[in-house]
Amino acid sequence: MSERRLRPCAATGLIACAALALMAPSVSASSALAVEAPAELYEGHVQVDRAQAADSETLQGRVFDDVNENSKLDGDETGIPGVAVTNGVDVVQTDGEGNYELSVRDNMTVSITQPSGWQVPVDSDNFAQFSYNHLPEGSPGDFEYGGIEPTGETPKAVNFPMIKSESTASAKQDCAIAADTQAYDTTEMGYARDGAVGDLADRDDYQGCGVLLLGDNVGDDLSLNDELRDIYSSMNGPVRAAPGNHDQDYDSPDDAHALDTFRDQFGPDHFSYDVGKTHFVVLDSIEYSGNQSTKKYKEKIGEEQLEWLGNDLKNVPKTAHVVIATHAPIVTHQQAIVDDAADVYDVIADYPNAVTIGGHTHTQENLIAGEQREEWADEGIDTLSHTQIVAGAVSGDWYSGGLNADGLPYSFTRDGSEPGILTLEFDGADRSERYTVRNEADDHQMLLGVNSPGWRDWAQQTQDWQDEDKAGDEPEAMSERVVTRDDLKQGDTWLTSSFLAGTSDARVEMSFDGKANVVAVHTQPGRGESLAKGWEYSDPYTTSQNLRTSGSVGQTSSHLWRAEIPSDLDLGTHSAEVTGIDRYGREYRETIRFTVVEDEAAAAQTSKRQLAKDGFSSAQETKITEDERKGLDSDEARKADSN
Repeated sequence: MSERRLRPCAATGLIACAALALMAPSVSASSALAVEAPAELYEGHVQVDRAQAADSETLQGRVFDDVNENSKLDGDETGIPGVAVTNGVDVVQTDGEGNYELSVRDNMTVSITQPSGWQVPVDSDNFAQFSYNHLPEGSPGDFEYGGIEPTGETPKAVNFPMIKSESTASAKQDCAIAADTQAYDTTEMGYARDGAVGDLADRDDYQGCGVLLLGDNVGDDLSLNDELRDIYSSMNGPVRAAPGNHDQDYDSPDDAHALDTFRDQFGPDHFSYDVGKTHFVVLDSIEYSGNQSTKKYKEKIGEEQLEWLGNDLKNVPKTAHVVIATHAPIVTHQQAIVDDAADVYDVIADYPNAVTIGGHTHTQENLIAGEQREEWADEGIDTLSHTQIVAGAVSGDWYSGGLNADGLPYSFTRDGSEPGILTLEFDGADRSERYTVRNEADDHQMLLGVNSPGWRDWAQQTQDWQDEDKAGDEPEAMSERVVTRDDLKQGDTWLTSSFLAGTSDARVEMSFDGKANVVAVHTQPGRGESLAKGWEYSDPYTTSQNLRTSGSVGQTSSHLWRAEIPSDLDLGTHSAEVTGIDRYGREYRETIRFTVVEDEAAAAQTSKRQLAKDGFSSAQETKITEDERKGLDSDEARKADSN
């Protein structure tokens, strides 16, 4: 009888186990000792028996308990019943012996749904192994990045190994979502490694659920996939990847083969897995036109995937937590993104605890079920039926802007956020989420600034200068923490808070110079209104930096609050304390100091001193601006500009 290998943590202690679980080198011994249940990761692969199948139209095999962890179905190893197996459309469950049979499709990826309490193997880079590609003649044509080599005829069997896992069985799970790493070269890959990806390597809270890469993992150059795998190889849990529009083979003749290289190197373009009491579903939300010269695509799920989604959910209790993860979000606060958004909501209508997660737009949004927006109604969505989270981006605003003190681009997003990682938190029946900004503590959740008439005039002048390809002299820089007395008297001068944890039911309060709190107003409340857009709805802190460098600004945000600054403040420096309370009752506090000056001349002088003190170097910003980041010319960036 095969014996289960002794876990290193049982044999040699938690520190050794943590090392074998690919803990990042920077994790201290004390951090390793704090791990209560190290992830049961093991290196292995799917077993393919290449002998001739008895029936070429039927694929069969077994899902089995790989007791000795050698990735082979040994004679005394048992099958695992009730595991979902799919050919990309049909979904079957293994029988009492762990066996399955599926109809063969000419171009298919066969995969299993990892059940809670089990863990599929990972490869040497920590990417989960749970699928097999079947493409007898291989990818059509000579794909630049390889595609899929001919797989030959239907194999005799495809067997899927798993091992038992306490980590994935736990109802308490933290699930890390890394959207839009989108590196166009090795320099940008280094920014990712030393930024948000490095933060993940230092964490040990996601070992069971692992990390989900939410598409646009690289920026068109699929030869960078190896570097991508390398920087995520230090994750402390299994890594899975969703595809994005920049992960495609643009020399494919059609959408059917546009993700062949992705499938070969990462796995299925749509799949599911279970951890704890949560069912994760990953969908491909990009439909490629097949036009290599234009690289055009649609954000769309498509009938075939919707059919698969319905089949997949038949095995999931209606009351379960369900996460529908797509590269392109179903909606944002500005519009419906995927063409068949209403159809997606129809399929998940019976799953009230489902939440949709997306990336793609390089924004960070948390739109809760029950919200209404005029732009959604135009697409047949009168009320948002399920919460939609847009997961921010590892790359932020495509690695743009000046370099900060850590040597990383500020990369402030056009909606007033920063590069970071989304974490979904599950504990039994409860779900929450947090967005962790790169190189910052979890409580870094508010960016504060002063939005005044003078600042808005400067913003428009600087935008005009950007739009004219920076011809002529750049408008004199203005600090978003300087305001003239005339602007205060004029009114419409607000203290703003870009509250990253904020939803439409969050609360933000502001206190000026220690006086009573004022309740701030949410600029995008989601009560059926049309989009609020303009400089008066912009976060002045991040917008100011982007106007001086990349010019990438959105003039709208789903998470901006504002309160009017008292008009009778004296000349000099004042302070305001801002408290943000998210929908889970978590409180965050930040303080800002701003200066009231006599006139515009005084504002210019004070701004120079303030900007220098804040560490924003014009020379540094000019240097990186001369080497424009390629992502700012991407299709999604241009679409954002046109909105």
